[in-house]
Amino acid sequence: MNSFKPGFIEAQPISPQLLRTIRLLGEHKGRQEMFQKQSPQVLKTLREASIIQSAESSNRLEGVVAPLGRIRALVSQKTTPRNRSEQEIAGYRDVLATIHHHHEDIPFTPGLVLQFHRDLFKFAPGDGGRWKIADNDIIEKMPDGSQFVRFKPLPAHRTPEAMNALHDRFEAAWTAGQVDTLLLIPAYVLDFLCIHPFLDGNGRMARLLTLLLLYRAGFEVGRYISLEHVVEQHREGYYDTLHQSSQGWHEGEHDLTPWWEYFLGVVLLSSYREMEGRAGELTSARGAKQAAVLAALDRMPGQFQVAALEKACPGVSHATIRLVLAGLKKKGLVRCLNPGRDAVWAKTSNG
Repeated sequence: MNSFKPGFIEAQPISPQLLRTIRLLGEHKGRQEMFQKQSPQVLKTLREASIIQSAESSNRLEGVVAPLGRIRALVSQKTTPRNRSEQEIAGYRDVLATIHHHHEDIPFTPGLVLQFHRDLFKFAPGDGGRWKIADNDIIEKMPDGSQFVRFKPLPAHRTPEAMNALHDRFEAAWTAGQVDTLLLIPAYVLDFLCIHPFLDGNGRMARLLTLLLLYRAGFEVGRYISLEHVVEQHREGYYDTLHQSSQGWHEGEHDLTPWWEYFLGVVLLSSYREMEGRAGELTSARGAKQAAVLAALDRMPGQFQVAALEKACPGVSHATIRLVLAGLKKKGLVRCLNPGRDAVWAKTSNG
């Protein structure tokens, strides 16, 4: 809430580097629709991998771990959770799915935050869906086993009022449109973490709400690249910049710049670059395999069995060969004479 006091964000210094990052993110956002139209299958592959990485990384950042095979089974809902860690991973999976599938219809309110927290812990015993009832300092453990208080969040009795104020001020700033949404979103996340409204799950909730707000602003990279995985890869920067930008927060004298630069540059911009790079790699690989099928097809006789074509294309999947044949059939260049396991195809005179 303190980041949204009147005039606070407007008074923050914006470096040329930060302005350039915002401009680049706008360009990446503009290319989203092109990728979605031209490479839907490639993006589907990225989306499936992203969901697993998100559930794994965001929970692992909080010390909640499970074998990768179990995480994949939980994410695909092929099994039920066996222990506390798997219960929390399954809860994260469900909130993640809600955001991906229904983000356009979700009102961003304190009640929504409580609902997400309830769903995060719906498989586990505890106080899911309730604001904290006791104060919770943010503690850092040192290598020698000693501990120190890294940050003192708001006390429990002030939490409901603070969350209402945060959402009221955030929504007013969003609606006014005077500040770029790319600056408002990380400011909200910082305030949320400084309030630390729950006894458990604050970090995971912050990352889920980040995804939702980015969707709301039209930045959909979190659908294809796990933002949580990027944070895990750069976890030192995550905690360091949060610490830097939280100093003086209680007095409303904090500096948003370190957190802005990390959030927008290290997390969001690098995620877009990774998405476009991986999409390009997958598209190139797919194109090379399709070219191999076409070259082998040129060497086939007028009538040929699919099995013979597969043998001539080692390393190319059956699905890819079927895709190429379907495309050629649509163009009238080949036709199927005998469907089924021992399928026989024929080249047409047009080919």
